[in-house]
Amino acid sequence: TGSSDPYCIVKIDDEAIIRTATVWKTLSPFWGEEYEVHLQPTFHSISIYVMDEDALSRDDVIGKVCITRDMLAEHPKGYSGWVSLSEVDPDEEVQGEIHLRVKALGSQGGRRLHCTVLEAR
Repeated sequence: TGSSDPYCIVKIDDEAIIRTATVWKTLSPFWGEEYEVHLQPTFHSISIYVMDEDALSRDDVIGKVCITRDMLAEHPKGYSGWVSLSEVDPDEEVQGEIHLRVKALGSQGGRRLHCTVLEAR
């Protein structure tokens, strides 16, 4: 139909911790959702999956973005901007990007992740 019903799932080390609202019938969703969650000191990566909700079958993965602990350390003031989606299935072509703001707050013992999922295209 030329449109999707996109939503995002944010995972820390493969554990889903956030799910945004679904934006119906669009290829340019706007979420503007802000989250703050506890980060384990031993976490390795944060993955943001852009999904296409499907009422009749399993939801499709449109693409994902992976942010490692090292990448966060390279941006002590956080990262804000458009990030290209990468494929989850090597046989699928992925086009699109997501606009994020991600920042680690606090010290090693009590770190929190501040994540804003803004929009995609």
